[in-house]
Amino acid sequence: MACTTYDFGNGEVPAHRHANPDGSLGGWVADAATVSPTAWVQNRARVYGNAKVYDNAWVYGDAWVYGSAKVYGNALVSSNAEVYGNAEVYGDARVFRDAEVYGNALVYGNALVYGSAKVYGNAWVSGNALVYGSAKVYGNAEV
Repeated sequence: MACTTYDFGNGEVPAHRHANPDGSLGGWVADAATVSPTAWVQNRARVYGNAKVYDNAWVYGDAWVYGSAKVYGNALVSSNAEVYGNAEVYGDARVFRDAEVYGNALVYGNALVYGSAKVYGNAWVSGNALVYGSAKVYGNAEV
């Protein structure tokens, strides 16, 4: 069997297309990353590095999850958003529209992070919090 590779931006790595729960062909996933069969990675989304996407999480619309990031529960990452480093997005949280969550940041509960917003460092965004526009939440901040 031939090895399939994909270039996530730093050269070709072993990778495969994810099979979504409905049987549709999803986006590219590096073989080193983990995406559970119950999670969704739509065709333009990418998951690589040692990232993990599981439970009923969705990654779609040019979103990227990489590094050692985790997306799980019923979380959604979409529309050019990036989750990376050791960041975690979980529960019913949503990260979308060019937002970035990285470092050791946590976004969970029903929180929404969108626009050009950035959550990073050791920051936590939780509950029903909204972080949007050009907002930055960082350091040890809790929202």
